[in-house]
Amino acid sequence: MKTIIQATNITRTYESAGEDTPALKEVTLSINQGESLAIVGKSGSGKSTLMHILATLDKPSGGELVIDGKHTHALSSSEFDNLRNKKFGFVFQQFFLNARNTCLENVILPLNIMGMSPSERNKRGRAMLEVVGLAAQEKQRAGELSGGQKQRLCIARALITKPEVIFADEPTGNLDSENGEHIISLLFKLQKEEGITLVIVTHDTDIASLCDRSITIKDGQIIKTL
Repeated sequence: MKTIIQATNITRTYESAGEDTPALKEVTLSINQGESLAIVGKSGSGKSTLMHILATLDKPSGGELVIDGKHTHALSSSEFDNLRNKKFGFVFQQFFLNARNTCLENVILPLNIMGMSPSERNKRGRAMLEVVGLAAQEKQRAGELSGGQKQRLCIARALITKPEVIFADEPTGNLDSENGEHIISLLFKLQKEEGITLVIVTHDTDIASLCDRSITIKDGQIIKTL
């Protein structure tokens, strides 16, 4: 099985009140193409920090991160951005939608950034809204959607660039249990159908049990692997 992300001895420290505070301590982890992985831990454990580094949203203080065979420390800023934009999609606890824009306008935003033609991005956007069950809401403003609909729209936006990896950070954190279950089911359904690698950060052991593998983080270190 192909390893798509390899993290070796990753550390991350933050300066607070003139002192270095460690958030990650020599974490080593590999993620294989097409698998689902849960990163589990309590608030402040370092799980979101680890995800941000794996997703190139943050840089480690030490250690090595290799993505698809490329050593990220050797990449220029533009190469870094290109790698992230092409390979990764993101679903967060907060929706980060443009409330005044329509669902279609929100979902095609990454394609605008890529410079795709209007006709092609609208075609792909409508197809993706169909996938997540929001075709009827194409012209509706995102701010008018329910919480569950907003998260489905975020998933559509994350998938619109056909990424290899989806990073989901507490994707059900702002939803009730029923909508949360629907979102998790949708993520795993799309992961299996599209062959996407799915990395979920969660404190919910029930969600973690659905993944192929899970790691538990405590005080910036991996303490358990299942």
